[in-house]
Order: sequence, then structure tokens, then C-alpha cells
Amino acid sequence: MGDSVEISRFDSKFEGYRMKSASREKILLSSISERGIEEPLCGVHFSPDDRTVVLLDGFKRFRCALRLGFPAVPFLSIGRDEVTAIMQLIRTSNAKSLTFIEQAKLVEELKRVYGLSVADIATYLGRSKAWVVVRIEAFSSMSESVQAEIFSGRFPLYSYLYTLRQLRRLNGVTSKEVDEFVGVVSGKGVSTRDIELLARAYFQGGTEIRQHIQSGAIGFCLSQLKEAAPGHGNELNETVRNALRDLEIANRVMGRLTLKLSNPKIESRDFFAEAELLVSGIMRLEARFRGAIGGFYARCRPEKC
Repeated sequence: MGDSVEISRFDSKFEGYRMKSASREKILLSSISERGIEEPLCGVHFSPDDRTVVLLDGFKRFRCALRLGFPAVPFLSIGRDEVTAIMQLIRTSNAKSLTFIEQAKLVEELKRVYGLSVADIATYLGRSKAWVVVRIEAFSSMSESVQAEIFSGRFPLYSYLYTLRQLRRLNGVTSKEVDEFVGVVSGKGVSTRDIELLARAYFQGGTEIRQHIQSGAIGFCLSQLKEAAPGHGNELNETVRNALRDLEIANRVMGRLTLKLSNPKIESRDFFAEAELLVSGIMRLEARFRGAIGGFYARCRPEKC
């Protein structure tokens, strides 16, 4: 369980490095009020002659303990100094305990603040250099304002990694445009699916729909986009044109990828590290995409169904 440490001794300077979730914290608060803290907080003692304890893991439990007035909490030291403790936290984490972006920010901290090279970090973590570079590059491409929205829980990390980041690559979207979009959508309770719909309309749908989204008319824009009304006469409206263009792109890309990914000569570790992130996003969407395509196909052929 670890030692019991007075709550006043904790230094929470790394709190901004961990994701927040108001809903999860609310559930945790109820659990801790009934059963107490069952898993120790983790970090490292600041120095042998200092009573300060630097907290690295367990910030939700820490905030709950503060709200409940706990005088002390269970604590487990995971390193002899901040560098080794951060390394240990990353090394023993999984996707549930430490998200991709939390890993990225801690890795960037090791490189920028503590002066470790990519090779050093990769060696200490038992990972490839490509694994480290992918995280550093992903974090460095994210502005401070976007980081703040993601780490506060106001904007979903999934939407940034698998929607905005891909739009930046494929469509030449600028960092400033991403900042503007995130600023408009953050904190509105919009689902990741609806954020994807809004983002494609915002960056690919033309000036009119962008201005509507910028004005804050999120609900109106979503209802219009989901309605997907047919065009009048021989003219297809903007939504329909975008849908047809995306279907054409999907048709071409699927064919090319089928051939390229079966090529046994693709062995680059850098490629695999970057591709892993992209493929995991595709696999998450696969079932939903298959259902959407099947349903749309049935709508296209009503007389045959």
C-alpha cells in the first residue's frame, strides 16, 4: 500500500501533465468517501533532506482527498529522482493509465528540461527511437491553447489525433485554423463523431459553413449537416458534393492501401511507429464505417432491398 504521507507535503507541479475528467473524478470522489484511497499515489521524494514529495500519478485521488479533508494519503516512491520516476511511470503504464498525449508530454519533458537525447530515452524505456520521436513530434505540433483544452478535458484527445491531425496532413490546415476550431467547439459537449462532422465541414465545406460554426451555431450546423438534403434540380448542394468527393477518395485509397500494405519490403521502424497510431484509429472506426456504408448502400438501391 505504501507509506502514509501528509497531504500538505505534496508538490503537484506535474498536475498539468495529466488529463482531467470531471465525470470520472465525480465517481472517484464517491468511491473514496465510502472506502478511502485503495491505491497509493505515486511520485518521488524531492531530495533526501527535503520533506517535499513530487506527485506524478494519482492527481484525481489527490484532489478528491483535498475535497474530503484527508490529512494524509498512501504514497509509493517510484524513483530515486524525477527523471527515473518519470521513466518508471512511462515504462509501466498502459493505454488506460497513461494516454498517448500524456506519454508525449512526459517524453518531451525528459528531452527539453532534463536534456536527455532521443536515444537515451528510448534505451531507458525499452522502446524504439521511432516510438519516442512520434510522441515528441505529435506534442510539438500541438499549440499551447489546444494542449490546454485537451488536458482540461474540454476537447477530446481522440478528435485531435484522428481527425484534426489527419486533416492538417492531408488538407494543409494551419495550426491557427486548428486553434480557432478547437476554441469554438471545446466545452460544448459535442461527441467525437459530431466533432469529425463539424471539422470536415469547417475545413472542407467552404466559407459559409465555416462562418456559421465560428459564430457558435453548433447545433444548427450539425442539424443541417446530418440532414444531408438532396440537391435541387441538377445542382448538388455543398454537403452532397463533399460526400461524393470523400467516397471517391475512399475508393481510391482503399485500393492503393490494399496493395501497399501487403508489400513485404515495408520494414521501416519509423514507418511502423507512425502507422501504428493511424491504424489503431482506423480499426476503431471500422465497424461504424462498415455499418454506415452498408446502410447508405441500401438507401441508394431501395428497389433492390
